[in-house]
Amino acid sequence: MLLGTIGIFVSQAHAPPLTAAWSRCAFGWLGLTVWLLWRRRLRDVRLTRAHAAWVLTAASLMVASWVLFFDAIGRTSAGMAVVLFHVQPLFVLVLGGLWLGEPVGKARLAFVMVAMAGLVLATGLLEPVFQPGTGRAPDAAYWIGVAACLLGALCTAGATLIARRLGNLRAGVLAWWQCAIGSVVLLAWPIHHGWPAPGWPWAWLAGIGIVHTALAYTLIYAGMAKLRTTRIAVFQFVYPATAVLMDWLVLGHRQSAWQIAGIGVMAAAILMAERQR
Repeated sequence: MLLGTIGIFVSQAHAPPLTAAWSRCAFGWLGLTVWLLWRRRLRDVRLTRAHAAWVLTAASLMVASWVLFFDAIGRTSAGMAVVLFHVQPLFVLVLGGLWLGEPVGKARLAFVMVAMAGLVLATGLLEPVFQPGTGRAPDAAYWIGVAACLLGALCTAGATLIARRLGNLRAGVLAWWQCAIGSVVLLAWPIHHGWPAPGWPWAWLAGIGIVHTALAYTLIYAGMAKLRTTRIAVFQFVYPATAVLMDWLVLGHRQSAWQIAGIGVMAAAILMAERQR
């Protein structure tokens, strides 16, 4: 549920997407370093030659996905961006079959198609068809945000498959490298375009890194070690559900009935596809 409040922090920080992404990386890297030191596992971040290229590639893909995510929030809404990013399991399923040769049964493929239909509803693409003359059609910026979400989800799926290929990587190592690379690569943006204003913007940005990255990832790693795969698949939808709720209650962004229906169809189809393993 912590991750579902990220939209509030982003909206209050009033920072450009690249600045928000750098802050998440920098403060997240600091928090994860403290956690690894406390667990006496900082030595785990040392990479072997066999792992280095794959880890750096996966980390770079995740940094790109964060930049795209923060850009999408400004163009759509936090709730919608989180929901659209959750097509990532479908990309993992398809790419896993194409790249890793993992079997994709007919049932799972059918659920993928159903989830894609839900995605179309969730974006509001068919709103003018179902409810003509109600409200203003989404503008070009909105659809750029939708595209950013889908591209970001694809980047996340690529990183997930790389992590699966590595197999024996300790929990937290990939996230640590992701934050470390993002802290260095994205630093040029705030240096050349200006830092956030002193005061509360920094507190909100620090929260994105410490609360929604270091703390959230730590809790996720601890929880995954104690939960069955089916439970994990169910709990992954708490994040988008909380994000949509916070978007509505706190930020005043309401989704239409058709969009809510699409979100429900997506969630159910992805859950069923994951349970077909």
